[in-house]
Amino acid sequence: MNAKVWLVGAGPGDPELLTLKAVRALREADVVLIDDLVNDAVLEHCNNARIIPVGKRGGCRSTPQAFIHRLMLRYARQGKCVVRLKGGDPCIFGRGGEEAQWLRERGVEVELVNGITAGLAGATQCDISLTLRGVARGVTLVTAHTQDGSSLNWKALAQSGTTLVIYMGVAKLSEIREELLAGGMAADTPVAMIENASLPHQRECRSDLTAMEEDAWAFELKSPAILVIGAVAASSEISGLSTDIRAYGL
Repeated sequence: MNAKVWLVGAGPGDPELLTLKAVRALREADVVLIDDLVNDAVLEHCNNARIIPVGKRGGCRSTPQAFIHRLMLRYARQGKCVVRLKGGDPCIFGRGGEEAQWLRERGVEVELVNGITAGLAGATQCDISLTLRGVARGVTLVTAHTQDGSSLNWKALAQSGTTLVIYMGVAKLSEIREELLAGGMAADTPVAMIENASLPHQRECRSDLTAMEEDAWAFELKSPAILVIGAVAASSEISGLSTDIRAYGL
């Protein structure tokens, strides 16, 4: 595989959620650039590949993106099969799109391999269906952390009528609550806060929009965690409308 980079999603943590295509890429890899949040068990699929940690985690010291770009390019131009292994999905807050564009502009072949994103896996592990007939007709994935520090259109999100799944929001619980309330979202809107999605030590805290910051403090919620905000977070019964969900008039 001359000058090729695979941008591979390792999923949210549970190694059994890895796709067959991701396993094939890892088996063929000569070099694997691995993120912090990838479960080490995933590397069991590698065959004598060189493993290079290039950790990137919110709120922590991270490997500069420009350095990661140069590493991928260097090894690809040496004719090696390079896998850039990312937590979750490479194109869901994983910079997969910008890495692919940068490499292609320099003549490097790129193939993206999807992984299960934490927002989906964490909710499913808590028996939350992000869409549910008669309750939630859509889901919106957003990040509370932006590179330029700009604010999201919280009013539009509050009035979207979709389930909100918020990544990297632990440090911004107060802002999220205040912005959604100001945008018109009901104070008693259910919230699920899910830490370490899909891993054996996954934890969840159920709350509502008003109390979520206080409950998170009491729960000692830590990153990585996702927030699921909407009526579907009121219940863990996905086989039909539960009493909890009906209580919200839906």
